[in-house]
Amino acid sequence: MQQMLNRWACVLIVGVLWCHARCAERTLAGTQPPSARPPNFVLIMADDLGAKELSCYGHSRHRTPNLDRLARAGVQFNTCYTACICHPTRFEIMTGQYGSTNGIYHFAGRPGGPRPDAPAEQIVNHLTFGRVLKAAGYATALAGKWQLSGVLPDLVYECGFDEYCMWAYKHNLPAGVEHTGGWEGPPGGKTSRYWHPSVLRNGKYVPTTIDDYGPDLFNEFVIDFARRHQDQPFFIYYPMVLTHAPAYSTPATRPDAREKFRNSKAEKFQENVEYMDQLVGRMVAALDQLGLRDNTIIMFTADNGTGGEGKGTPTELGARVPMIVNGPGRVQPIGLADALVDTSDVMPTLVELSGASLPRDHPIDGVSFAAILRGEKTDVREWIFSYLGDRRVLRSKRWLLENNAPYDFGTLYDCGTRRDGSGYRDVTHSTDPEVRKAKEQFEQILAGKPVPRLKTN
Repeated sequence: MQQMLNRWACVLIVGVLWCHARCAERTLAGTQPPSARPPNFVLIMADDLGAKELSCYGHSRHRTPNLDRLARAGVQFNTCYTACICHPTRFEIMTGQYGSTNGIYHFAGRPGGPRPDAPAEQIVNHLTFGRVLKAAGYATALAGKWQLSGVLPDLVYECGFDEYCMWAYKHNLPAGVEHTGGWEGPPGGKTSRYWHPSVLRNGKYVPTTIDDYGPDLFNEFVIDFARRHQDQPFFIYYPMVLTHAPAYSTPATRPDAREKFRNSKAEKFQENVEYMDQLVGRMVAALDQLGLRDNTIIMFTADNGTGGEGKGTPTELGARVPMIVNGPGRVQPIGLADALVDTSDVMPTLVELSGASLPRDHPIDGVSFAAILRGEKTDVREWIFSYLGDRRVLRSKRWLLENNAPYDFGTLYDCGTRRDGSGYRDVTHSTDPEVRKAKEQFEQILAGKPVPRLKTN
């Protein structure tokens, strides 16, 4: 019996030593198990998609099963704000700063926006999450809609991205290259982002055909980049072109050449929302097949409220967007969360989760919500903020202030416990002590979030 025990002890020791050697080999080869290295990130930002468009946020007709699944198995923030139009949002999410810090309140040349030649309007003059994560050892990529400054050959690269595949306007194309594909409207105007799209990949124009669909190409690039960089941490910023107008048919309905360019939001917006969801599902399935899901955090949000239904208005409808975060090995399956967040919080959250660092004294308006994702906290901030030109939106869990300006307090609502815009009570002119206290608190917050003053009275 003693000899048998000794024999099993030897087997156990040899087994432990073998496992230790294998782990050492994997570490030296740079293929550590997922828990031993920082998480991968895929940050998806849909275009012109208010939170209300997803079934997990209450839409009764739109079918978004893939995003619903990510929400149930991750964290679905009930109330997330961003700027009320896309240009300042793209600066906010990339910098972690509101317009009061980065200087971008609107499109260049529009009321409250910077001059086209202003230093603040040049994205290269800002510290972006691409540059921060690249410095921390991440492989970085951008796929989809850029819509920011920059010229070749440094376009996109200068913001910290190793590779990119983007929808290209005419002015983004290399010198001497003309777009040979489709147009959104009259030929020679705006290049197509959907069928027969104008695509620039790593500085080179990519010829396409009438059967090529831009959202598919960008999705394929995301999957390919993850595949090629699966042995190192990667960060993919994926600002989609869906669901921005024009509302064309998607590959889901196999349209003919004419139908591919027939614009009808009434008929096709739902199809666009649902195809966007299918693309998310396609990407998640690919990450599963690559064995990357347990160490990949997916964030899904949008750049402003729905086009024609909130976008461009200083209201909750213009500011409220989805925020879904999922990562089986990294994010707790909390489901619907009442914590308030806004898109300025994305940058500090990525920094904390990745172990990256920011320069000392670099100003950040956002607050990391990493502790919520880990299940350690239920709240990290008391209010969220949005803006457009000289107008502001401010939200706490109970109170909502819309359409505020330096010369106009705006409209104050008592929302109770509601988050979906229903049942709010206008208390702007109330003298109730609770209302007066809320007004005072909001005015104190807004004093530190200045916007341009566009009227003199």
